[in-house]
Amino acid sequence: MTADPAPAPAPPAASAADGLRFAFGTLTVLRIRVTRWDRPAARAGMLWAPPAGLVVGLCAAAAGGLLLLLGSGPLPAAVAGAAVPAALTRGLHLDGLADTADGLGSGKPAEDALRIMKQSDIGPFGVLTLVLVLLAQVAALAELYGQSWTRGAVAAALAGLTGRAAMTLACRDGVPAARPGGLGAAVAGAVPARTAWALAGLTVLVCAACGAALGLPDAVRCAVAAALAFAAAELLLLRCRRRLGGVTGDVFGALCETSATTALLVLTLG
Repeated sequence: MTADPAPAPAPPAASAADGLRFAFGTLTVLRIRVTRWDRPAARAGMLWAPPAGLVVGLCAAAAGGLLLLLGSGPLPAAVAGAAVPAALTRGLHLDGLADTADGLGSGKPAEDALRIMKQSDIGPFGVLTLVLVLLAQVAALAELYGQSWTRGAVAAALAGLTGRAAMTLACRDGVPAARPGGLGAAVAGAVPARTAWALAGLTVLVCAACGAALGLPDAVRCAVAAALAFAAAELLLLRCRRRLGGVTGDVFGALCETSATTALLVLTLG
């Protein structure tokens, strides 16, 4: 009898540098070479996703602030605040949002819906969703920039942070991939659930701390905005798990945009 082959050795633990390269190399346009695609690197990378989103949000805030400094009104600053994140991610998350809307809106079984999502064109559900989401983002940022530059800047930064933190939360173990292959399958279930929820809680606290610079009411508003942003993303995740069987790269993009948009809209209330 031949002996069973020895199991393959487990990949080494990923370093912080591996995680940073994975997060910024896959979630932004920065020319950072991703050197590892194994599960430890995916886990580390998705733990660094919120800081990557915060950098994107701060760039959006800087663009809006620069336009205001040059004499622009709140609306052009708001357009910049929505355009910069799209540019810094090559529109990846917006494309995922549109594809997910087409797949869910088709009403077809999971296999057919996933095939629709994989197509390169955008259908009517996707177009309508993109238009409404971008309008909501611009409208919310315009109102907040109209109140003050700091409120608009904080909102842009928080949108970037909560959007990517929602992606990390969706990477927790127990959330399956809808199909093999692709970035979605690489990161699905990569983050321990306790770690993912702890990071979400930390994000809420960071948002509250940012709002505290504007006063106690803004601290509460920012914390509530982050919490409701996660709640909206979780509802969409639940829908995708039931309809599609799990997550894909497109679903992660949709979760990011849903969370960011919800945060912006909540910040305009009260």
